[in-house]
Amino acid sequence: MLPELSHDEILRYSRHLLIPEVGLEGQRKLKNSSALIVGTGGLGSPVALYLAAAGVGRIGLVDYDVVDASNLQRQVIHGTSTVGKLKVESARDKLIDLNPGVQVDIYNEPYTSENALRLAGEFDILLDGTDNFPTRYLTNDVAVFLGKPNVYASIYRFDGQVSVFYAKEGPCYRCLFPEPPPPGLVPSCAEGGVLGVLPGTIGTLQATEALKVLLGIGEPLIGKLLLYNALDMSFDFVKLKKNPNCRVCGPNADIKELIDYEEFCGVPSHDHEEGSAGAGKDITVQELSERMQGNHFKLLDVREPHELEISALPNAVNIPLGQLAARLSELDTADEMVIFCKSGGRSARGLELLASAGFKKVKNLKGGINAWAREVDPNLPVY
Repeated sequence: MLPELSHDEILRYSRHLLIPEVGLEGQRKLKNSSALIVGTGGLGSPVALYLAAAGVGRIGLVDYDVVDASNLQRQVIHGTSTVGKLKVESARDKLIDLNPGVQVDIYNEPYTSENALRLAGEFDILLDGTDNFPTRYLTNDVAVFLGKPNVYASIYRFDGQVSVFYAKEGPCYRCLFPEPPPPGLVPSCAEGGVLGVLPGTIGTLQATEALKVLLGIGEPLIGKLLLYNALDMSFDFVKLKKNPNCRVCGPNADIKELIDYEEFCGVPSHDHEEGSAGAGKDITVQELSERMQGNHFKLLDVREPHELEISALPNAVNIPLGQLAARLSELDTADEMVIFCKSGGRSARGLELLASAGFKKVKNLKGGINAWAREVDPNLPVY
């Protein structure tokens, strides 16, 4: 039996009640529904805000990061006053202020194979607001196993994608992407950037799809992939079909339980930027500072050229990571090198490439030039 609306709720949701497709019964459905949002960053911000404003009765937030000043260009659920605060707490406070009638449950923990089924099992719909492939595959598989819809989105620079993966009625994420891309091939927003308003556009579309599914109205993006480009303001649609050979939702599926998604994708399941090349292959900024006093070695900067306008280290050679394989002839295997980028992720992948090509005297600057700016040269900005 659907819950009744109080007089205050009838006033709050009056604009919904005037829409025949929603009406009083639809608003009661929303009050009775629940949504788990994985990630409270760029996408999770508008998703959570609009689902709470719409009156979805219970909202779960999963994240384990803290608010950073660099988040505020796009993660509008947070603010300057909450920098350093747990993201789930910052988001919860904003949602309760927006709509005190919504129950907000927070989970300050990584979303992993160990807890995902337990967390997701309590909610009607899943919304993926993450920026990494392991969590995307995990969220998809959880949704398939539990028979729940998964509202998917991804963003990068000026482009976004949205779909509803619901194995009961259409394809799942694995039908479209059976295997993840090779590690490092697809840069994250932390590495490539994102127009601040883009996650607002795409996240609002995610929230729209979730409300349509919960209300049972319209035509959700099941079996369709929406492609958006902000530069030319274009919307395109790609039809998706269920893959009969899908290993998770197909008739002969052989994946029956959650797997190790970090191992499957070859990358860590978090959105954090800092990367490491592993034990013995890293050099700290303090060690580099000491070595720069006398030792002769080369600095290799694998950032994009426009990043040099923000910060740079003297005498560093710039070869963007995407060009490194084609420009190995410009480097000497006999030279000692320290490779760096913004935060250490791209340079760690660059070191692997160099090592496979026979370069044995290369170290990765752990934390990248941002760590250098924080710990060695405060005159350089952190970005």
